[in-house]
Amino acid sequence: MGVVVVAAGSGTRLGAERPKAFVEVVGTTILERAVAGVLEAAVDELVVVVPEDLVAEATGRVDPLRPEGVDVTVVAGGAERTDSVAAGLAALSDAVSVVLVHDAARCLTPVVVFERVLAALAAGAAGAIPGVPVVDTIKVVDAGGVITATPLRDSLRAVQTPQGFDRALLTAAHASGAAATDDAALVEALGHDVIVVEGDALGLKITTVDDLARAERLLSDH
Repeated sequence: MGVVVVAAGSGTRLGAERPKAFVEVVGTTILERAVAGVLEAAVDELVVVVPEDLVAEATGRVDPLRPEGVDVTVVAGGAERTDSVAAGLAALSDAVSVVLVHDAARCLTPVVVFERVLAALAAGAAGAIPGVPVVDTIKVVDAGGVITATPLRDSLRAVQTPQGFDRALLTAAHASGAAATDDAALVEALGHDVIVVEGDALGLKITTVDDLARAERLLSDH
């Protein structure tokens, strides 16, 4: 099983002087926390995708975390998230048939979430992603701000990562050229079913200063 950790974003909304993955959370970078979390799962290969000018630094940070027998590679990402995921997929060996794509920004995700995704894939799912119930009422609005629909809240999930797929299917999805905000949407666009497994509150994505403060509080509580 291979994992692609996407850590190539600039993190402008965090307002830091460095790309988001290189910002510290309670003394440890988001990148190192994410990689350490991934390596708790049964991973054979790990590819970390970072900005081109930070490949050397990222390699120095993740190499000490690498367990014996696990292949860890750091590669440069692209301008868009899909470009970075594609670069990560290309760096995996031909032996990898199942791939999980994980956002470094979700660096507190517990290993049980990885295990749920892998279990769904082992049971035959083409794709599986974690999600948590939506607690707010969601409105669909048009360009003028007029509400056009109110989806039933029970049917809604806020999705997280890691998102897992058959490697050949995910590669084909990225080669399709479709636009999407996550890998699941690319696979869905090819007509394949993707199932949602139980996520975790610790799978929050660090995007803003408030998110960073919340992550620090969660780490203090644990």
